[in-house]
Amino acid sequence: MSCELIREGTTIKVLVKEKIAQAGIDKLKAAGFKVDVKTDMTADELLNEIGKYDALIIRSATKVTNSVIERADNLKVIGRAGIGVDNVDLEAATKRGIIVANAPQSNIVSAAEHTVALMMACARNISQADASVKAGKWERSKFQGVEVYEKTLGIIGLGRIGTLVASRALGLGMKVLAYDPYVSKDRFAQLGIGRAGTVDDVLKVADFLTVHLPKTKETIGMFGEREFAMMKDGIRLVNTARGGIYQIDALVSAIKSGKVAAVGIDVFDEEPPVGNPLLDFSQTVCTPHLGASTIEAQDRAGTQIAEQVIAGLKGEFVSNAVNIPLIPVEAMEAVKPFLPLAEKLGKLFNKLAEDGIHSVDVEYVGPISKYDTKLLTIAVLKGIFDGVVEEQVNYVNAPIFAEERGIEVNESNKSSSQDYINVIRVTGRDGGDDVMVAGTLVGKKNQERFVNIYKFDIDMVPSKYMAFFRYEDVPGMIGKVGTILGQYNINIANMQVGRKKIGGEALMGVNVDLPIPDNVIEEIKSGAGISFAKFMIL
Repeated sequence: MSCELIREGTTIKVLVKEKIAQAGIDKLKAAGFKVDVKTDMTADELLNEIGKYDALIIRSATKVTNSVIERADNLKVIGRAGIGVDNVDLEAATKRGIIVANAPQSNIVSAAEHTVALMMACARNISQADASVKAGKWERSKFQGVEVYEKTLGIIGLGRIGTLVASRALGLGMKVLAYDPYVSKDRFAQLGIGRAGTVDDVLKVADFLTVHLPKTKETIGMFGEREFAMMKDGIRLVNTARGGIYQIDALVSAIKSGKVAAVGIDVFDEEPPVGNPLLDFSQTVCTPHLGASTIEAQDRAGTQIAEQVIAGLKGEFVSNAVNIPLIPVEAMEAVKPFLPLAEKLGKLFNKLAEDGIHSVDVEYVGPISKYDTKLLTIAVLKGIFDGVVEEQVNYVNAPIFAEERGIEVNESNKSSSQDYINVIRVTGRDGGDDVMVAGTLVGKKNQERFVNIYKFDIDMVPSKYMAFFRYEDVPGMIGKVGTILGQYNINIANMQVGRKKIGGEALMGVNVDLPIPDNVIEEIKSGAGISFAKFMIL
């Protein structure tokens, strides 16, 4: 692979600022990048050297501040080998068009297993009994526990980790009740999990409670005196998500009163938790942020973030970018196959626009219209600007390019399509006439098709080299175009013609094996009497 396609004349450089698995480093090198592993680099050294690099890989210790980003003249991707990105200035990165990606699935199994381990430790007083035996005591009655079988596990946040915890709890014979307003009823039913209408509904019935939520203004301190008051007496709590979700004073009071029988906690407001009052209770099981601390999780984090960085540097879709608009998992599964088509439609739209682009309207027709399609609209914009602006276009900066150029972007949805199951239609004004292109996916293999160009119905497979001709529909036009291309040894791989009525204007589209030079296009226009001819490289 030639990296000069990305930053011409120089080698693409990746700075690995914190330790990741060797397999991840090997992936980056195999992709053709120069990789510098500098885990001892200081904050000042990072400021001075970041301008040399196209990508930066970190974990949780490195702070990527606005000051760092301001000096990152060539930076295109920041990869966080883990879940959280609290240590990256997302707003500053987004303004600069820098993709920030993480590896959210790298530690989900490890985190789920640690959650279950803490739950079992709380149920059976594992750590307390261990300490007692090692102290030379034998206190069997003191450490009598409870079974988890047929107990109710309450889960707040049914994301990837919460779902894995739920499946493991079901395997232990537990009842599971979860609250997550972003998960559909069908998904709950599929998982065999009870669906709570509110957080309070969970708190009132849970024997064990685990929370799997991000750290936001809404979640910090969300459990206080009111919430503890409605919990069952003797509830056992687990937190492997983020520190600060439980109000510490309210939690301490609940432990002292016996409302909370035990707490298993892996995350703290401040780490290490020096002076934290939870450390003083025998009812608490505390671990030093071990949720992701398995050999397997660390290996996955390194390889997954390497894959994300490679995709970002190649201008491909970065599936775990956190500063690309997030859409529900179900929506992502539905729209992801359409992303390459949407980008090609954007490129085609731009190539056909003759006098600049003033507006872009993207319409989604069919079942796909029921999902969140904003990511597809960004893909259309990425296609429009790809190759026509100085910077490399990605899913972060494509909307910024449109805004900077005063291009109005609109999105609309219709529930049914007459001719195809799903259709993406891109229309807009180029300073003159309206330009319209449309495409769809067909068959089990999701084959791409252009199905409407300049309001002419057509059925055309996208290819690297394509040409379009508009002319009066008279006999012999197909032969004239084919003859001229043949004279220059340009083979036609496929040809499609669309027309609105007999004898009216027609549109011919051809897929060719080689580029068509400008002089050949002009010869076709003059020799065949064609009013409009356009060759393009998609």
